[in-house]
Amino acid sequence: MRCAMRILGKAVVALIVIAALGWVVMALWNGVIPAAFAGAHVIDYWHALGLLVLSRILVGGFRGHGGWRGRRHWRRWEQMTPEEREKFQQGGFSGRCKRQAESA
Repeated sequence: MRCAMRILGKAVVALIVIAALGWVVMALWNGVIPAAFAGAHVIDYWHALGLLVLSRILVGGFRGHGGWRGRRHWRRWEQMTPEEREKFQQGGFSGRCKRQAESA
């Protein structure tokens, strides 16, 4: 139950952050772009969220945390013993919530 509340709390915080970023994009666009470019229009909140998603797709993608961090995980996997790999695949290393439940 405690783990579920933690996950729900993180989801709520993520939604708040996304909403705040949408508002920031809208405020910046409406403050800068119409003044800098003739004929540019102001945008509403939903267009700002769409612009935020579009920029994420074009610039960052939705890959998660790849790149250098992925190589670090691969090196860690290579250093594991066969027993540790088996435990990892069975879910023994699957997260903080599961480890807390086992220790309680």
